Amino acid sequence: MRQITDRQKEVLTFISSFTEENSYPPTVREISEHFGISLRAVQDHIAALQKKGYLSLCQKRSRSIRVLVDGREKEAKPFVSKVPLLGTVAAGKPLLSEENLDGYVNLTEPFVRPGKNYFALRVRGTSMINAGILEGDLAVVEQTATAIDGQIVVAVIDDAITLKRYYKEATRVRLQPENPAFQAIYCQDVRIVGILSNIVRTY
Repeated sequence: MRQITDRQKEVLTFISSFTEENSYPPTVREISEHFGISLRAVQDHIAALQKKGYLSLCQKRSRSIRVLVDGREKEAKPFVSKVPLLGTVAAGKPLLSEENLDGYVNLTEPFVRPGKNYFALRVRGTSMINAGILEGDLAVVEQTATAIDGQIVVAVIDDAITLKRYYKEATRVRLQPENPAFQAIYCQDVRIVGILSNIVRTY
């Protein structure tokens, strides 16, 4: 497709936008009035856009300009994900079962990214305060069953969910709080359900 001039691009953009807003194309006179240029100049622009494959036109009919190639810059729409919000997790129920759900939150990038699965939960308590995680924060968690040392994870122990920093030791797992007032949790039977992706805080 051949390049068009800046003025031709402006004319094409006006025709595209006008057609989108009104469900019919503008006349040559309407284009002329919009740009404050002569009818002849508009006809020259339209002829050039036709020749370059951007427009088609029936000479004998009014409002017959048809856009073949929309030259407007399309704004990229942000990725939005409907993330399940967990309430109080019911013992023995799968993590994302209906009994555990407290609704959904819509989150956009960078809080969520395409191709990954997430859930969210409200932070309760102050055990992770030194990691900047406060009571009432919304923790956005990427679903995964594995973690590496030092990551903040959501773990299930005896059907209770906890948010702690993960460390794998020789014969056990240490779930470390980020508050000296709390003791580390040591366990062998722990199920990782996600790693912390983001914190959303409202004031």
